[in-house]
Amino acid sequence: MIRKFLHQVFSRKTPASSSTSTLTVIPFKRHGIRRHQITPCALKIATQIQQAGFSAYIVGGAVRDLLLGLTPKDFDIATNATPEEVHHIFRRSRIIGRRFRLVHVMCGAETVEVSTFRGSSTEEDDPVAIQLTDQHGRLLHDNVFGSQEEDAARRDFTVNALFYDPAKEEILDYMKGYEDIKAKRLRIIGDPIQRYREDPVRMLRAVRLASKLGLQIESETAKPIGDLAPLLHNVPPSRLFDEMLKLLLSGYALPCVVELRARGLHHGLLPMLDVILEQPLGERFITIALKNTDERIRQNKPVSPGFLFAILLWHEVLSRWNSLQAGGEKPAPALFKAIDTILSIQRNKLAIPRRFDAVIQEIWTMQPRFEARAGRKPLRMLTHPRFRAAFDFMMLRCESGELNAELGEWWKTFLSADGDQREKMLSSQPGPKRNKRRRSRKKASPSNDPGSDTMIPDTQP
Repeated sequence: MIRKFLHQVFSRKTPASSSTSTLTVIPFKRHGIRRHQITPCALKIATQIQQAGFSAYIVGGAVRDLLLGLTPKDFDIATNATPEEVHHIFRRSRIIGRRFRLVHVMCGAETVEVSTFRGSSTEEDDPVAIQLTDQHGRLLHDNVFGSQEEDAARRDFTVNALFYDPAKEEILDYMKGYEDIKAKRLRIIGDPIQRYREDPVRMLRAVRLASKLGLQIESETAKPIGDLAPLLHNVPPSRLFDEMLKLLLSGYALPCVVELRARGLHHGLLPMLDVILEQPLGERFITIALKNTDERIRQNKPVSPGFLFAILLWHEVLSRWNSLQAGGEKPAPALFKAIDTILSIQRNKLAIPRRFDAVIQEIWTMQPRFEARAGRKPLRMLTHPRFRAAFDFMMLRCESGELNAELGEWWKTFLSADGDQREKMLSSQPGPKRNKRRRSRKKASPSNDPGSDTMIPDTQP
């Protein structure tokens, strides 16, 4: 019984009569992609699979990006060989995945993902297919092998359903994806409502791809997004986090966030984002920060995910912090309590991995310490491992108008100054006010740091 079930899941195919796609073969003279534009590893792997008697094509985003004149991030391969057959061809390979088995083939420092053509798993008259979806229509399992045509039909967007044969330098197009790329159009394959129900993350992917690639989302593809946005609540938080990270690191985070808000998708992605963007300072802060982040990514400069999430959540922390202080709590405990509350809420919503918590918390807790410019505190701040990230964060606050611009200019001058100039700058700053009793105690202990009376205790030794 179990063997029969597994055979149905892994071997069932959709009848050819149900397909409405038409194959178009696009020669090199039309598309202009040469095989040498494929990385040597991916080309070698595709060639070896073909020499073993199977078909092998470069697929997905790599073909799309090459047609758009972009440099692909990686090259994936699709084949009619099973994972076991691919694994047998390549000694340095491993089969991975539970929802759908893939093969990772290692070639030098590069790893190429090889997938077997996938088939449909949503036939209404198949009891196995019914078990593969939840009550909202979301696919829970997709372990179905199929033909190349079926593989094209089950991909998300037409621009991702192109197959490039490096041997013949031809593109096989079943879904008119080549036409859509030329028309700068993003169109989902199949019925948009059904496809979004199968995987609600496709709505977020549509926004990200359209913003990143400069494509216009086709009207029928865009129409159901607003109504189906609540389906994102059914997606595992870890998947939402992965998709959010791709969006923020796309180099087009700002237009993506604007588009998310316009289409009502932020409620399912970052539930607090709407509140943040309704605050004038918050909206300006996030706009400037994301614009700067996009510029860094386009210049191939590193960007910390922790820094990005610190930006997005800061004004919620600030609002909670101010409320706690207004209720009578002291600044330092109030800040830590606000941080714990906001991160706890977002962890349940977005599954931010705990490995980012330290970065986020240190950036936030260092902010009040930038305002303490007397004594030795500024010098010790420079030795903090998160100083640069916290400094950049503080400068964004100054640029957005949240902090006085004079504070940012002082720190910029302090960083570029030599030792003597720094000493003069520190001595010119007024020290913290103390009552007479406290001053008398300080005189008895000349080694005490005059700058120790800050909101956030210094954690450095």
